[in-house]
Amino acid sequence: MNRTSVIGATAFFAGAALLGLVVLWLGGWEWPPRFGDPVEGVGEAGAQDAAEEREILYWRAPMDPNFTSDRPGKSPMGMDLVPVYAEEAEREILYWRAPMDPNFISDRPGKSPMGMDLVPVYADEAGARPEGTVRLDPGFVQRIGVRTTPVERRDIAQTIRTVGTLAHNDKQIAWVGTKYDGWIENVAVNYLGETVEEGQVLFDIYSPQLVAAQTEYLQAVHYAERLDASRFPDVAGRARSLVQAARARLRYWDITDEQIAMLEQEETPRRTLSVVSPVTGVVVEKVDEALDGMYVQPGMNLYKLADLTTIWVDVEIFEHQVQAMRIGQRAEVELPYVPGRPYTGFVRFLYPHFNQETRTMTVSIELANPDLALRAGMYANVTFDVPVARNALTVPEEAVIRSGTRDLVVLELAPGLFRVADVTLGASGDGVWEIVDGISEADRVVVSAQFLIDSESNLTQAIKAPVAEPEAPEPEAPEPAMTHRHH
Repeated sequence: MNRTSVIGATAFFAGAALLGLVVLWLGGWEWPPRFGDPVEGVGEAGAQDAAEEREILYWRAPMDPNFTSDRPGKSPMGMDLVPVYAEEAEREILYWRAPMDPNFISDRPGKSPMGMDLVPVYADEAGARPEGTVRLDPGFVQRIGVRTTPVERRDIAQTIRTVGTLAHNDKQIAWVGTKYDGWIENVAVNYLGETVEEGQVLFDIYSPQLVAAQTEYLQAVHYAERLDASRFPDVAGRARSLVQAARARLRYWDITDEQIAMLEQEETPRRTLSVVSPVTGVVVEKVDEALDGMYVQPGMNLYKLADLTTIWVDVEIFEHQVQAMRIGQRAEVELPYVPGRPYTGFVRFLYPHFNQETRTMTVSIELANPDLALRAGMYANVTFDVPVARNALTVPEEAVIRSGTRDLVVLELAPGLFRVADVTLGASGDGVWEIVDGISEADRVVVSAQFLIDSESNLTQAIKAPVAEPEAPEPEAPEPAMTHRHH
């Protein structure tokens, strides 16, 4: 390109620029521009209000709120600092939570388990704290291990544990004696604790009354046999009635049918007759150490026999447990020297009186003893599961704070917001307390670390309590000056 062409092109562009400036000047544009002028359509007052509403106080690191700066830049982790505006600084941040999981909270910003940024929850968003409540930092709540559980309705069974003593079943006790005078001979059972079977011979006895009764019976039998072929039926009938009367007399004296049959077979009265056991059992008492040769009379109890197929357990229960006990109540019985082998029994009787010294009542339980392993006098551990409340409002035992004069529970109103409530307790059992008054079924109670929350609540109330102005001490009266007297 020659010199003439260059000069021409330069002149063309200069003219175009001058023409553009003229057009802009005619449209009202000023030179040089003023960058502080108000934005068109907003006005000077609107621009000033917008600037004040978004006033930046400082800059902070997004992952470390403790790192701040008065100008933009990079955090120690290499991330851009974010501005903190005046309106955000005035709002109190209670905690940070995951946007997709409100149950995941933290006391500092960060990432949720799903990799999303945690969002702040401000005090004004969570609402004003109700009267009588305490708010704790959610991160602190997590660190001290606060656990909550809903209040629920359920049946309550109270467990009563006591100690009992085994005793004989009084309904299966048999006394052995005679209904006639005589002398004991040939004693077959002479030791305590011996087991006897029903019909087993205990001893022989000589009694003149028995000998006379046998003789009368044999004579009546022979007389009836002679008159059996008589032509007079009335006479034969009277003879047979004499036999029946003599036989009944022997049976009234506990002579068995086998012994009467042997008497009819031998047709000779026996000098002694054998006394047999009326039941199967164990000899638990005996009238004397040696029975052989003893003279006995009607009404004397020579043996006490106990049937051990069933046995009783007598236990003591306290006054406050009596109302829960019922006839037929199930009981689990264990012997301390036979561990791992429980016996099941049922309450058969509630004694109508109390022990004045121990303030207890006796309850009798009946147990089956098929292998005769249980004996009277043994000790046993007894457990009752007694229903004391049905469809009751309950909380776990560890949720109740018992101060002696008040019973308290800590309610969770919202994440990090708690309230200490007075409650009225009812029955207890199965690890729960019945709540008669103070909470509702929709509440959640704290079951761990509630003492820390209760302490925090008391501290908050103590801070809110007005402090009395100390009374100004009264000015002390000046001591009288000592005077000296000259004698």
